[in-house]
Amino acid sequence: MRVLVLCFLLLLGLKALAQSAVDSGSSPARQMDEVVISGTLRAVTRSASPVPVEVYSAQFFRKNPNPTLFDALQMINGVRPQLNCNVCNTGDIHINGLEGPYTMILIDGMPLVSSLASVYGLQGIPNALVEKIEVVKGPASSLYGSEAIGGLINVITKQPAKAPALSLEYMGTSWREHAADIGASFQTGQQTNLLLGISYFNFTHRFDKNLDQFTDVTLQNRLSAFAKLAWNRKENRQAGLALRAFTEDRWGGEMRFTKQYRGGDSIYGEQISTRRVELISNYQLPTTEKIIASFSGNLHQQRSAYGQHIFNADQQVLFTQLTWFKTIGKQEWLSGAVMRYTGYDDNTPATAKADKILLPGVFVQDEMNLSAQHLLLIGLRYDYDRRHGAIFTPRLAWKWSIASTDQLRLNAGTGFRVVNLFTEDHAALTGAREVLISEKLRPEKSYNINLHHLHRFAWTTGYLHLEAAAWFTWFSNRILPDYLTDPDKIIYANLQGYSVSKGLSLNLASALRHRLRFSAGITVQDIRNHQNIAGTKTASRQLLTESWSGNWTLGYAGNKGWSVDYTGSIYGPMLLPLLSATDPRAAVSPVWSLQHLQISKKWKNGLEWFAGCKNLLDFTPAKNQPFLIARAHDPFDKQVQKDGSGQILASPENPYALSFDPNYVYAPNQGRKLFVGCRYSLPRLTKK
Repeated sequence: MRVLVLCFLLLLGLKALAQSAVDSGSSPARQMDEVVISGTLRAVTRSASPVPVEVYSAQFFRKNPNPTLFDALQMINGVRPQLNCNVCNTGDIHINGLEGPYTMILIDGMPLVSSLASVYGLQGIPNALVEKIEVVKGPASSLYGSEAIGGLINVITKQPAKAPALSLEYMGTSWREHAADIGASFQTGQQTNLLLGISYFNFTHRFDKNLDQFTDVTLQNRLSAFAKLAWNRKENRQAGLALRAFTEDRWGGEMRFTKQYRGGDSIYGEQISTRRVELISNYQLPTTEKIIASFSGNLHQQRSAYGQHIFNADQQVLFTQLTWFKTIGKQEWLSGAVMRYTGYDDNTPATAKADKILLPGVFVQDEMNLSAQHLLLIGLRYDYDRRHGAIFTPRLAWKWSIASTDQLRLNAGTGFRVVNLFTEDHAALTGAREVLISEKLRPEKSYNINLHHLHRFAWTTGYLHLEAAAWFTWFSNRILPDYLTDPDKIIYANLQGYSVSKGLSLNLASALRHRLRFSAGITVQDIRNHQNIAGTKTASRQLLTESWSGNWTLGYAGNKGWSVDYTGSIYGPMLLPLLSATDPRAAVSPVWSLQHLQISKKWKNGLEWFAGCKNLLDFTPAKNQPFLIARAHDPFDKQVQKDGSGQILASPENPYALSFDPNYVYAPNQGRKLFVGCRYSLPRLTKK
């Protein structure tokens, strides 16, 4: 509560400070606004959207250059890339403390990042593709269906007609990582433009700085190629086609591991090969009404070995959508029909036969201008799942324009999610734990309300934006992995009770005299699971969820193209999964921070170089811990002793009664590193 009060007082103080700056200015305030689409599926300015949408440009992420979108998202307040395994570095994206499966990842509005791809595919999206990223926090199932229960991240890719004729980028680090991007755009006809790109990442040098005989960071060799074709049509009608192919090989494990030990029980390693193809298309029908047909599809193949466990999986996702936009008086109507097909098969006992799911749905949305200050949005979606029946997800949004620079938004809605454990929870595959599904799992449901306030100031020499948000989400049928009941098992079941997620966030962005730019954010959250077992009510914090977090960027643009950027993030304590009551590792993480510094220089000919240091404080989770990976010396549990019921016994060789487990991880295990790189951009010549 004290933190919330401090946040509120800070907001008032900054608002007063900014107002004094405005009053001293000599020219009218300028508004900074961008066009967004993720909140309502309509292209509107951010200030006109009844749903709060955060927008981040490609230039913003260059303040802390990263080879993938997964790593770059750490710069967004309330969004955290979470590593889930010390060995293979699988990860997902948390929004406001909710795990990765609750986050929907879209590319150009299409749900391409399916559940299987959320494990490794997220790290294969190159930054060279990105024009901007839109983030919506809170359930968006009324427009996007399942998986959008916690929020969505929409990756908007570059437009071929506006992309540079040639773009090159390379970055290397002192950890011997190499990342390269090449892009080119062409006018292929009088009415067509083509964008081509190749992204490559290579990290194949073994490091073991914490001396546990395991690789500190997973070795990766990744190649991504993409093409995007756009047509210029009469009356600005839309038409586009995009294709991306992705291949990656990665492995982690004992330093002596080679592929000849793959799947064996002598030297432990986790080796994963991923192949993926994605297709996106959209076409606006040549009618007087605005009707757009969209299609996306992806084929995902994974061939992997986690120690002795072989996990081979294939997934196909096809998505079609037809949307109709209609203006009637002061009302903007949007209606649509969707069809999603998911085919999934793996070699685990849980999938005795291929799972084929056809999920049709329809939605309607009415956006009404009640007055010059008030905008109301009402939406409803209906989906039918043959396993769970009809699913309704209503939505309500209200925007009050208090002034041209002061806006209040209230959003409420529901969400739903159908769970596939083996594509979402990597812990179900790795280590020595047995997976136990104790009941037939029902779909999760959520009910959310959030309040968002935006205030903007602009003056002759700069601007200041202040955003504050508060949210409350109630979950039923939530499915959480139970690591604590039995250290040798992961038990899955619907929660016998409910979960609550609530919190407050504050964002600030400012610029002064076009040289000094500053942004900062803080999120305070509380996520608890309430259970009722045999008449006993309990409440517990969610594992691997920070109680608060913050981030910042500070940049100064000097003369002659020089600039300096200092960025960072900080995270509060989170509960960590221990294996036994005698596990010597900390049950709660410390407060930890990742901080980065970059110096860059731009020339007028389009060339730019940059260099700096990542993780200035050299933080790794291994510090002040006896070990990270439990029983790294015995990864196949050959020396673990158990009693007749399968419980692990303490012994002189195993005094803490542990089994091999690499899932005690909450932060990157890569310490301080230097980086250097260069970019080159050749703009396209425009015909007069």
